[in-house]
Amino acid sequence: MAGICSYGGYVPRYRLNRGLVYGAMGWMNPANIANARGEKAVANFDEDSITMAVAAGIDALKGVDKSTVGGVYYASTTMPYKERLNAGIITAALGLNDQIRAADFSGGIKAGTTALLAALEGVAAKGVDNVVVTASDCRLGKPASPQELIFGDAAAALVVGSENVIAEFKGAYSTTYDFVDHYRGETAKFDRAWEDRWIRDLGFAQLVPEAVQGLLEKTGLAMTDFAKVVYPCHYGAARKGLNKKLGITPEQDQSNLQVEIGETGTPHSLVMFVKALEEAKPGDKILLVSFGSGCDALAFEVTENITKLAPRAAITGSLANRADLDNYTKYLIWRDILPGDAGLRSEEDLWTRWSQLWRKRREVLGLWGTKCQACGTVQYPKQRICVNPECGAADQMEEYCFADKVGTIASYTGDNLAASVNPPAIYGQVVFEEGGKYMFDFTDCDLDSLATGMPVVVSFRRKYSDKHRDIAGYFWKAVPKREEA
Repeated sequence: MAGICSYGGYVPRYRLNRGLVYGAMGWMNPANIANARGEKAVANFDEDSITMAVAAGIDALKGVDKSTVGGVYYASTTMPYKERLNAGIITAALGLNDQIRAADFSGGIKAGTTALLAALEGVAAKGVDNVVVTASDCRLGKPASPQELIFGDAAAALVVGSENVIAEFKGAYSTTYDFVDHYRGETAKFDRAWEDRWIRDLGFAQLVPEAVQGLLEKTGLAMTDFAKVVYPCHYGAARKGLNKKLGITPEQDQSNLQVEIGETGTPHSLVMFVKALEEAKPGDKILLVSFGSGCDALAFEVTENITKLAPRAAITGSLANRADLDNYTKYLIWRDILPGDAGLRSEEDLWTRWSQLWRKRREVLGLWGTKCQACGTVQYPKQRICVNPECGAADQMEEYCFADKVGTIASYTGDNLAASVNPPAIYGQVVFEEGGKYMFDFTDCDLDSLATGMPVVVSFRRKYSDKHRDIAGYFWKAVPKREEA
């Protein structure tokens, strides 16, 4: 059978209170008070749609043999690169084999379910197996716009395969319309939307029921068969109207997480789906619907295998791992909406030497080091000669991945002179539990919260941004290890 074999999710650590945003910009658009409830998840200054997709993918691959993964499908409307395979970067960061299929899905915010359907149909046709489908977005709303308050950042990932299936795929129904409720053009930085009433009354009220009814007729299922119904719609009144029209009870209606995260775009229906899977029991049926230039509607039935999944953070754990971003101006600087002077050191010309990155791609993107086959000593970066003075074996190394290892802080400092949009820049030496020592930048923390001996993990982040050549460079940073919810 084809279906979901594993799931993962990621919500950035920082939350921006919408009341704080309204307090700063409400004078320009007082009507935005209607959108000012709760908080929005905000990507850190060194995060983007790729880093979030990697975090969700790592979560989904817990308990999965990476050597069995046959593909990576990545869906987003905010990909850093227009002409470079973004899924290829994710593949390397996840530590997967080079000999797999990878593809980017974009153009509309139902691209996440489109990628999921492509994986499900590929597995069913036995053309590919164990495909990681990951979706993420980091969309921007113009200051004082409703979108600034409504949007949030997050990612979701699913492993699609034919063995150890936790949610069996039962069928799908799709529609496609050039319904332009919102859009971004070739050079646009901010999302632009049309009239809300038109989006509600024609978009959600007509397109979603058409897809749902089409699926029910195709599969022979009834709305009462589903334990949870997942669909994105941040309009409160419209959502109540749709639930009444479709016969969705309050118990069936999966929370859209608008108060906790915000409307995340491409990954949103999958983020909600992951949350539903976290709470699902064997035998539950789940209806998944996406919206954006039409709709995809998919039906799944949860199996006994869901009780055997390895522990993971998913959406619940990510929501518990939170910190307030109590400065709206900092958010504007992080998103490059408000220009800020980071000092002369920020004017350094950051060249990306593609030939060097190609040679070191495993070390840089996957954090692969070496392990001596003679004595077992591990080291990063890769070495030909064993660094153990009692060994010194030459050319007897095997690859060793540090990306999933725990380390401890050996030393650290806060540098107020270094160029940073989140000063002070924090960095230091990390010693890994099984050996190996390297200097990393620290992120998702403040200087006062660190201490030597503190356990840390590594997180895939944007190391630099070369604005002259429009290049995003990636590496790994150290993050204090926190208990997973």
